[in-house]
Amino acid sequence: MKNILLIALLLLATAGFAAAQIGAAPATDVLGAHLNYGRGCAACHAPHSGAYGNGKAGLADPTAGSIALWGEDVSALYGKTITTGQSEHGNAIETLPTALNAGTPDVAGVLMCLSCHDGNYAQGAMMKNQVYEKLPATYGTAPIPTLLGNDGSTTGNYLNDHPVGMNATMTCGGTYDWDCTISATGAVQMTGPNSSKFLTNYGFFVSPGVYKNQPVVMCTTCHNQHLMNVVKVTTGPKSGLPSGNYATMFFIRAPYNPASGTGASNQTAQFCRQCHGGEANEMNGGTAVTTF
Repeated sequence: MKNILLIALLLLATAGFAAAQIGAAPATDVLGAHLNYGRGCAACHAPHSGAYGNGKAGLADPTAGSIALWGEDVSALYGKTITTGQSEHGNAIETLPTALNAGTPDVAGVLMCLSCHDGNYAQGAMMKNQVYEKLPATYGTAPIPTLLGNDGSTTGNYLNDHPVGMNATMTCGGTYDWDCTISATGAVQMTGPNSSKFLTNYGFFVSPGVYKNQPVVMCTTCHNQHLMNVVKVTTGPKSGLPSGNYATMFFIRAPYNPASGTGASNQTAQFCRQCHGGEANEMNGGTAVTTF
């Protein structure tokens, strides 16, 4: 009888743990800020004629709309070189594609994002340097800059932005890396003793691009532009978290909620540790798991 009671208590505790992390989808539209003043999907995608169909065409662009029916003008960004922030591998120097149909991962992963989020070359972008999410009080009250290359520092400065592009390569086995491996096709395999434990404790939600059979960091590696405030998690080979809908912010493609009311919550740090394994609990003998 005592054993049965103990099992029941353990089941209740487990259910309570899961319920504390998993919630219903938010009442606000999951597209969030990318509703773009009510225009919705058509703000970025044009069903006909690309940027011409959206009335956004600048310079003549024979490839306008040829990928993802993209309806924003990217012509001002073609061929531009940007140097983003420094990592253990140095600065990432990215020369943007010269056509929407270039066939490289930085077309959809960087170029399209900058057509709205760059304040330097793409000054006709729809972004108005405003934040549309209710921010936690811990973030302060100052607006968060969202226009890369013109964020209040020096115009043309991208060094304070996370490394992105074809040269922002993800690696395994180094001082700051996981004990992971890179497959022949450029997939990150979290199969080492510590990285596999991290999969159980949090997961691997990021989506690197692949260039020359190497994983590379794109804007879309960390951000899912179609889901601002919720992420669906399925228990399985890529995450040991209980299945369900989790809160997120800033279009982050994983559980990431700095507004959590739990003082010891480490979920936002866990998100960064997906790529920065050298700073993870598992790689440093720590036993802490994910706290929501």
